[in-house]
Amino acid sequence: MRIILLGCPGAGKGTQAAFISDAFQIPHISTGDMLRAAIKAGSALGEQVKAIVDSGQLVSDELIIKIIKDRLKQPDCQNGFLLDGFPRTLAQAEALKAVTPIDFVIDIDVPHEEVVKRLSGRRIHPASGRSYHIETHPPRVSGKDDQTGEALIQRPDDQEETIRKRLAVYEEQTSPLRDYYQSNSGTTSYYRFNGAQPVEYLKNAIHDVLRYMTY
Repeated sequence: MRIILLGCPGAGKGTQAAFISDAFQIPHISTGDMLRAAIKAGSALGEQVKAIVDSGQLVSDELIIKIIKDRLKQPDCQNGFLLDGFPRTLAQAEALKAVTPIDFVIDIDVPHEEVVKRLSGRRIHPASGRSYHIETHPPRVSGKDDQTGEALIQRPDDQEETIRKRLAVYEEQTSPLRDYYQSNSGTTSYYRFNGAQPVEYLKNAIHDVLRYMTY
């Protein structure tokens, strides 16, 4: 089962990807996680990626494609995989097509104002990665991590101005993938879901489709 998750930043792709990966026993490949690991490592690549991400722009196709190609060669991808955050452009989609067929595209659609609300309210504990939200999942003490009492931060890419830039970039470069996978799908099945629904409801809707189409 080879799956692509589409959706703008803050659509909930990571949450649903974890559910799918667990239910169908396929690796969850998140380009965002891979890039953040490079940033944390402090390598030359990480510094390059950090400057791009902090400005709200997308990492170059050439760099992302190389990272993905190397990852798909790993043994755990032989029986399928789930791509979260790739492809982001038509050029990336064409490059991926040359590497592997795709069985399903799951598109999670969320209104942009809802995305701004979700992301701008997010706060992170840097050392552990624990995440909070000032409205929907606040810490017990405002601005402090529940376990350590250390200060929470707002990531630069979670600031409203940067979020809106990221959404604009998404609409310009990534949104056309919807038409691409619907009109040039071949053996790929495309499904679009309302990502503003409750998490558990969305999870069940996606799993029902995948189970129906694979059995």
